[in-house]
Amino acid sequence: MAATVSVDTAAGGGGSSTRRSRICTASFLSFRPTARFSGAIAASAFPRRCQKDDNKQVSAAIDDDVVLDVSEPTWDELVLGCEAPVLVEFWAPWCGPCRLMHPIIADLAKAYTGKLRCFKLNTDKNQDIATRYGIRSIPTILIFKNGERKETVIGAVTDSTLAMMVERFL
Repeated sequence: MAATVSVDTAAGGGGSSTRRSRICTASFLSFRPTARFSGAIAASAFPRRCQKDDNKQVSAAIDDDVVLDVSEPTWDELVLGCEAPVLVEFWAPWCGPCRLMHPIIADLAKAYTGKLRCFKLNTDKNQDIATRYGIRSIPTILIFKNGERKETVIGAVTDSTLAMMVERFL
């Protein structure tokens, strides 16, 4: 993909200016992640389209049956009290990169059903927990095992990166 960039330059002190154009290649604009993992996980790397059903917009953001909400009252029981590995996404509704991570985490939860528990924590509603774990930027993903924090990922990452991180704790 190429883009044309126009640059105005002023010549000396005479007040005249010239306009030059140059063509820049911006290959990163056309980047699409490659699928390294099978089916459910790799499919989440590509953008999803929303579908209409009975004139209602259906969000493809997150499957609430697979990735459940966790809050301060349920935190100790669901996250710290679990012996299996637990993935928690710290997110907020206004965060664009967080919304990009939702389908990746939902697909990961489906792929590792029975081996990994996945939760999401809204940092706007649960600020005390976010502060306790030093969450300063979202999305942040924490991995817990036997109630201990084992891994932290800050920012949006690819499905393969997240899957490799989870694999270490299974």
